[in-house]
Amino acid sequence: MDTLDKAILNRIQTRFPLTSRPYAAIAQELETTEQEVLTRVTRLKEEGIIRRIGGNFVPSKVGFVSTLCTARVPDKKFDLFARTVNRFPGVTHNYLRDNPFNIWFTFIAPSKEAIRENLAMISEKTGVDEILNMPATHVFKIKAKFDV
Repeated sequence: MDTLDKAILNRIQTRFPLTSRPYAAIAQELETTEQEVLTRVTRLKEEGIIRRIGGNFVPSKVGFVSTLCTARVPDKKFDLFARTVNRFPGVTHNYLRDNPFNIWFTFIAPSKEAIRENLAMISEKTGVDEILNMPATHVFKIKAKFDV
């Protein structure tokens, strides 16, 4: 990753331009071209550095529910489990912790039933049976910005 990649990553994390051509606006700020920004963002997504670009909303304000999940995942299944979980559009965070329940992730969906169904699919696809579903009783929104 070079200096421009890092600048793009830092820029797209907050205040994403709400225009018909947001990457052109970013390019202008970073003194490069829209095509250069698009090419780099595409490559960073393909490399798995960028997982998702999208808005963050309070789930209940748009009719959704959220939950914190954790799973007891054997070492040999880490990659499979993480890749499987990350394929679901409602997953907003997915991280490893030093705990017997070692992979934690948040899930947002239209209903509690949809979350239960998705967790059952994750379990079926990965063979991981111990997934805890801990529905939110109060939502805390934190600003997660990672300086690259």
